[in-house]
Amino acid sequence: MDPAERDRYSRQILFPGIGEAGQEALLRAHAAIVGCGALGSFHAAALARAGVGRLTIVDRDYVESSNLQRQWLFEESDAAESLPKAVAAEKRIAAINSSIQVRARVADLTASSVEDLLNEAGLILDGTDNFDTRYLINDYAVSRRVPWIYGAAVGSYGLVMPVIPEVTACLRCVYPEQPAGVQPTCETAGVLNVIVSVVASLQVADALKILSGNAHLVRPRITTVDVWEGGIRQIGGPSRDPECPACGRREFRYLERTALPPVSLCGRNAVQVRDRERCIDLWELAERLRPLGEVRANEYAVRFFIPPYEMTIFPDGRAIVKGTADAGVARSLYARYVG
Repeated sequence: MDPAERDRYSRQILFPGIGEAGQEALLRAHAAIVGCGALGSFHAAALARAGVGRLTIVDRDYVESSNLQRQWLFEESDAAESLPKAVAAEKRIAAINSSIQVRARVADLTASSVEDLLNEAGLILDGTDNFDTRYLINDYAVSRRVPWIYGAAVGSYGLVMPVIPEVTACLRCVYPEQPAGVQPTCETAGVLNVIVSVVASLQVADALKILSGNAHLVRPRITTVDVWEGGIRQIGGPSRDPECPACGRREFRYLERTALPPVSLCGRNAVQVRDRERCIDLWELAERLRPLGEVRANEYAVRFFIPPYEMTIFPDGRAIVKGTADAGVARSLYARYVG
């Protein structure tokens, strides 16, 4: 560690749990953040400030004004430009800590992309908003023996659970199948920015333990927090289930999926659609759509306004259709305007 690094991280080095050896381990570490919204933007900023040497930030979405209430890295200018969240985060982190490496990936995490996006990461932080993606992370992490930290927040309530393959229960030990019934979302229940920061802080605390060489200090437990009603509860995590489809029987069906269904996006009346992997010429698409409605285009995406709907189309063929939660309507609009 050079003198400049020793000075920059001096207060962290003074903490006995990390010390100089732990800080050197952080500088060599590589963490992946999946989802750079409310949780993930906090993860990215905190790990960058702590000196984690390499960050991979994966996010499929763009910044809009409703994000600014709780998504810590972004500014009004990012929303005005409709910057992809991963790109906006990479730019902001470069101003926070120019000595670390940050790789922004504007992409959807799928079975076909997960290896490329998460390869070489020593830890994965969950900043996602749906169980399909979390099960995919779980399958990848368990199959590669990479620790990951599940987190969720809605309303004033949040939950954190670390997953250390071959040591703790995995996500499918706890939830063998997706939770049944209607689940609250940011769209229906709202969310307080303080519960987001609490959950993300607890996730990052466990991440720092693992990345600094202190994984043995991570407790196999589930932490729940309610910042409005009050109360923090921690219970021991369940034992590993020998019949768990993932860590028990090692059946990684989420890694074998060829396509994901349309996904409703948390906190928004919107659906993500992707029928197949393909490259789209954004400038050609923008010109084709201009006679049909308002179009805004940049190198990252085309936004197309056809009231009451708004479509954002990305170079890999994905689209986010805003103004509906109906997957059928979203698919119909995609077929009509993108093809």
